[in-house]
Amino acid sequence: MQYTEEHIQMQDAMRKFIDSEINPHVDEWEAAGIFPAHELFRKMGKLGFLGVNKPTEFGGLGLDYSYAMAVAETLSYIRCGGVPMAIGVQTDMATPALARFGSDELRQQFLAPSISGEYVACLGVSEVGAGSDVASIKTTARKDGDDYVINGGKMWTTNGTQADWICLLANTSEGSLHKNKSLICVPMNTQGVQIARKLKKAGMNSSDTAQIHFDDVRVPQRYRIGEEGMGFIYQMMQFQEERLWAAAGWQKSKFLIQETIDYLRERKAFGKSLLDNQFIYFKLAELQTEVEAVGALFHKAVSLYLEGNDVTQLASMCKLKAARVAREVGDWCVQFWGGMGYMEETRVNRFWRDTRLSSIGGGADEVMLGIIAKTMGILPRS
Repeated sequence: MQYTEEHIQMQDAMRKFIDSEINPHVDEWEAAGIFPAHELFRKMGKLGFLGVNKPTEFGGLGLDYSYAMAVAETLSYIRCGGVPMAIGVQTDMATPALARFGSDELRQQFLAPSISGEYVACLGVSEVGAGSDVASIKTTARKDGDDYVINGGKMWTTNGTQADWICLLANTSEGSLHKNKSLICVPMNTQGVQIARKLKKAGMNSSDTAQIHFDDVRVPQRYRIGEEGMGFIYQMMQFQEERLWAAAGWQKSKFLIQETIDYLRERKAFGKSLLDNQFIYFKLAELQTEVEAVGALFHKAVSLYLEGNDVTQLASMCKLKAARVAREVGDWCVQFWGGMGYMEETRVNRFWRDTRLSSIGGGADEVMLGIIAKTMGILPRS
């Protein structure tokens, strides 16, 4: 995938926004354990960054998916993982199914204000007993007249304490686990929705994460996205875009390698620069090669997706490899920084903590390997 001048201009605009509106506040937001999502998203919405490839009739820019990925890549310049993740939930995790399958009324009510930044969105899929195993969720939405009555709970919900609405996956009927689920837009101020607690994580500190309970929450059936019983399929499609979005952050690893090189060049030990140690510069060269390979895989997957191909296998490969390489880069860079690498105040330490989630969230590495094996035709039949 080759970026045009228009792609580059959009990336330049995004980077300027990051430099002026995000990076100066990152340390403060990390210490607070939250960032002002409504304030930041409204600013992003005015510039079109929250609806790059969304329909123009609901406030989006109507550009193709490559522009959304160009912006997603540029989020790598943000000096933490939590804020980019929150943005990604808004643009590529909670809203793709709504944009594609929602009624015009539903899109006007929930998508348009999410694109403008007036609303903060979150995604309700994972539960205490159903993380990677999406089919096993227990949350139910029982029909009662023209409404759904929702009971259950969601866990590890990014943006959960600030969100105005949740894209909720719930069981709407009995039967096959892959055909009994629906996606429903649920306003978070609806009676019976309770933020049980704000979760304290090992990393991604500036991103608020919630456990949410639903106790006889009543919403109109017209808040359902698309067809009843298609929720699992719609969510698998959202996961495909989520995993490509996750791989778009591959340049964070490259930036950290360069920062480590700069540090090691100045750091002296035993009478010479640490960068002069062959093991260190060989390892950095190896890591740089791995990072560039992830970037090439990502651009190949996006190119094929733009052509209308099913990239389930490549998206899973991208997510798997990007996560593993980021973890390896973070671990080695902390090692090379030594004692300073173990200090929470350093960017290398923050990267190390933040990227550990990448092999868990959005489908664990083991799930990605299972999907890849299945698409290769080598997954054993149960």
